[in-house]
Amino acid sequence: MTQLPDRLYLLYHELRPSRSNYSYVLETEEFEKQANLFLKLRESGGPGLCPEVTFDDGHSSNFEFALPILQTHAITAWFFITVGWTGRRPGYMGWQELRALHQAGQRIGTHGWTHALLTHCSPRELHSELVDARLTLEDKLGTSITSMSLPGGRYNRRVLTTCREAGYTKIFTSVPRAEPEPTGLTVGRLNIRGDMSLEWISRLFQPGSNVLSGLERQYQMKAAAKSVLGDRLYEKLWAILNRKEPEGAAEREDSAHHQ
Repeated sequence: MTQLPDRLYLLYHELRPSRSNYSYVLETEEFEKQANLFLKLRESGGPGLCPEVTFDDGHSSNFEFALPILQTHAITAWFFITVGWTGRRPGYMGWQELRALHQAGQRIGTHGWTHALLTHCSPRELHSELVDARLTLEDKLGTSITSMSLPGGRYNRRVLTTCREAGYTKIFTSVPRAEPEPTGLTVGRLNIRGDMSLEWISRLFQPGSNVLSGLERQYQMKAAAKSVLGDRLYEKLWAILNRKEPEGAAEREDSAHHQ
């Protein structure tokens, strides 16, 4: 039996035609270069990690810019949707766009209802973020939804238990690590920032590279900092370091994206 290569799931948020100082925005041209790299890596069939693409939030640029590039490169990605923003929040996809994304063969999952940090939610709030979001997506798209990504990457045992009870079989985190195929319940991902060069990303997939293990150690240090500082103070520091745009600027990201 042939052993499938380990996967490296990559996390994207928003694409723009021009460069942005906000680290969660990637220039469209850079994403296309990365897609070219991923296609070559898959076609080579050589040793090393296999790239997988995911998007969080449901920003309109996912449909406008990402989908045509993915289709050109025959890449099927995962799109995790903040369901309560769909068709309501400016700058994010409506149901018509989301249905077209689904009909194009892309995978759809939930990213909560309001993008709330699930570790802060009451039982009633968790039901809304997990169950209401899943059932609404299923109703609107006419398909089963069994995957989700955790807003802000936050989770604990209570959150994971509630996710399983809500019907999710794949829970995508923000832990940068390689994943075997088939994956387990939780799936790690590497957040791709706008300042990451194509050469650096290419090194991630080279056999014997220690880049990913270094990132995992950095993640553990950040997790410890979150525990000490608390989410509110950590969010303020995160916004400064990532050059987050002020609320309402170009109708962009929600404050809960700090990871």
